[in-house]
Order: sequence, then C-alpha cells, then structure tokens
Amino acid sequence: MVGTENLKRIVDQICRDKGIDRALLIDAIEEAVRSAVRKKYGNRREIEVQFSEDLGEVEVFQYRTVVDEVYDEETEISLEDARRLDPEAELDDDLGEKMDNVADLGRIAAQSAKQVIIHRMRDAERDVIYEMYRDREGSIVNGIVQRFERGDMIVNLGRTDAVLPRDGQIPKRSYKQGDRIRAYLQEVRRDTREGKFRDSQLILSRTCNEFLIKLFEMEVPEIAEGIVKIMGASREPGFRAKIAVSSIESDVDPVGACVGLKGSRVQNVVQELQGERIDIVPWSPDPAKYVYNALAPAEVSMVIVDDDRKALTVIVPDDQLSLAIGRQGQNVRLASRLLGWKIDVKSEQRYANLENPAYRALMQIDGMDEALADRLFASGLTTVALLASTDVDRLMGLARIDQEKAERILQAAGTVAVTVVNGNEQGGHDPEATAPENQPTVQE
Repeated sequence: MVGTENLKRIVDQICRDKGIDRALLIDAIEEAVRSAVRKKYGNRREIEVQFSEDLGEVEVFQYRTVVDEVYDEETEISLEDARRLDPEAELDDDLGEKMDNVADLGRIAAQSAKQVIIHRMRDAERDVIYEMYRDREGSIVNGIVQRFERGDMIVNLGRTDAVLPRDGQIPKRSYKQGDRIRAYLQEVRRDTREGKFRDSQLILSRTCNEFLIKLFEMEVPEIAEGIVKIMGASREPGFRAKIAVSSIESDVDPVGACVGLKGSRVQNVVQELQGERIDIVPWSPDPAKYVYNALAPAEVSMVIVDDDRKALTVIVPDDQLSLAIGRQGQNVRLASRLLGWKIDVKSEQRYANLENPAYRALMQIDGMDEALADRLFASGLTTVALLASTDVDRLMGLARIDQEKAERILQAAGTVAVTVVNGNEQGGHDPEATAPENQPTVQE
C-alpha cells in the first residue's frame, strides 16, 4: 500500500483551493506513484495503481501470469502460490496481487513522485486559469499590487497573479504594495514556457490605446449602446492622448457625450490615467477635415492632401505653428498616429517661401535647410547669386553659423550660381523658375 494519512482530505482541499478538477488531480497522483514504483522495482513488472475513495489511499497491484514452473519471479507466479491468493486461480491466468511492502519507496522514488504531482498540478492549474480568463481578454480587470520584480508589477486578481510589465505602467504614477489598480487584460496565455514573461499567463497594460478606449466605454453609456463609436486613439501615456469619435445619430454630439455634464465623464478617465490630458476629436472620412479637428486648438489655414503617399501638408498661421506642433512635437505626432497619415506642419510664411522659385533654388545648395534658408531670406539674401556674392563674416552673422559651415555654403552657392547661368545660356531651365509638378490636392 502506498498511503498518505488524510490523503482524501488533502485532495479535496487542493481541488477546492486551486479550482482543479478532482479527476485530474487523482490521475496525477496515480501517475506519480506508478513512476515511483517503477523506479524502485524496475519496468518489467506489470503494475496497476488505483486511488481508493473508500480507504482514502493509493493502492498498488502487481499482475503476474500463473505458470507450472517459475522462471521469472517478476512476471510469473506458480499455481500453488497463486491458489493461496485465489483458490480459483488457473494456469495462464493474470493474477493481481496488492503490494503491501512498497510504503517506503525510497528518497529518489519519493522525489520523482513529488515532481510528477507538482508538474501535473501546474498543468491543471494553468488550464483552469486559461479557461477562467480567456473570455475576459480585452477587458479591464481589478487587482491588488503584490510585489515588484525587476520593475515589473505583480498584481493579484483574486484567483491568480498577473504581470504588469514596466513598459505597461504609466510613468507618472508610482504604486506600492497593497494598492488597488485597474488595468487592461492584454493577453491570456495557455502555455507560459515561451515568451518574455515565463510563468505568467496573464499580461496587463495601462499604456495601450485599448485601455483608454475601454475606460471611455465604461464611462459613456452612448458608447456602450453603440450610438457613439470610437474611431481611433493615440497616446503618450501619462502626458497626452487623442481619441476620435463619431455618432450614428445626427442629434447626438459624440464629443459632448464623451465630455459629460461639466466634464464629469472625461474627468473620471483623466483621473484614472493620472492626469493624462485627453483631446476628444470629431472623426471625419475626409482626411483634410479630420486633421483640422485633430490639431485643434491650433488653427489651420490650408491642407494639401497627397493620397498616394498618405501624407498631409498642413499650413497654419505663423503664430499658430508652435501650438500645432506641440511641446517636443507631441501634438502633431499624436495626430499623425490617430489618422495613420504622415503630417508635415508648416507656417504660412514658410509655405510662401517654398512656393517662391528663388527660395527653392536656395534649398538646392548642399548643407542648406529650411530654418537656415528662412533666416537668409529674412535678411535679404533672397537669391543664390546674392548669397554667392556675400562674404564669410556677413554670412556668419546673418545665419548664426560657424566659419567652416559658412565657407562650405558659400562654395556650394557659387557652384549652383554657375549652374544656373550656364543653364540659362544653353537654353536650360532656371531652377528658380521651375514650378512643382503633380501638385497634390489643396483644401482650405
């Protein structure tokens, strides 16, 4: 007999605490004992292991064939010995005998049994967790901060732990052990042996766009009812976000629905995201109108749409340029992600300069950029010829560049000026008079 005191009670407790199917756990125990018996007595014996519900213990049976003369005691038993066990035994019968001398399986065998049980229990527990949470993937879950491991946060969800990776945490908020936290359930894994976060079946995030979307779905009844739709979102977590919304009913203002009375709805989302500023943008199928809304509160004078390249050139008043671009380019960067288009924001003055053939000729000079060309134009050096004829000291003062760069630009300007003159003498095209081809669509 391989018995364990109160084994039945232990099995019941594990199944109750871990949510593991009782049949799976008993099967794991039987397999573990079978493995241990084979390690101690070898693989040649025909062994059967059963868990007895009545006795609350594991029973081991050895089966041997009844023969006249025994040559192998591990697989054969004499008729005389067999009839002591079973008076009705006959030759060639397979006789089962309960093994009562295997209670002490030895240290190695017992360790083997323990490993099998642990392995099977973990597999069963993983299956339970997967079935419990697979339908909740893509939703918001609540938990309690347990601990931190190399910057990753371990969150207890009640029945199991989940991991909130470092890059899934909003940088402006620090949590401590015992704090309550909400997060987006980004991934539910069945197999945890592969991937970055081993032993973690549940991966959380608070920085993904989906977390922002789900928070609005929870706060705005019109979104849950399908009247207002979220068409897109982009975030720089903890700092700023944009979310585009539309309505299927003309009398429902999608932006107003998301803002709520006195801003109550959006403020609840902002509070959850640690003060992240949220721009709610009316969606439009027209990219020009869409980008106009996405760059608000900056004013937009004109939008040039290049459908082939999925690129937008946005012209804004000179005093609106910094507002449209945002701090460190944040506003235009978020708008670009929201639309899925490349956005190039230019002031009205720079756009006017770019339309000027003389300005475009300056841009042909090696080492020239738009900022430098703007300064030269503003200072009166409006043609390649004028630039080529100026001296190094004057150029250094006007352009605010060092001597080495000034000399390189003057040398390049002289080359371009000669090319322009020769081109005109040979009937070629003057770069300063070349109009752009294939002008994209312009919308004001």
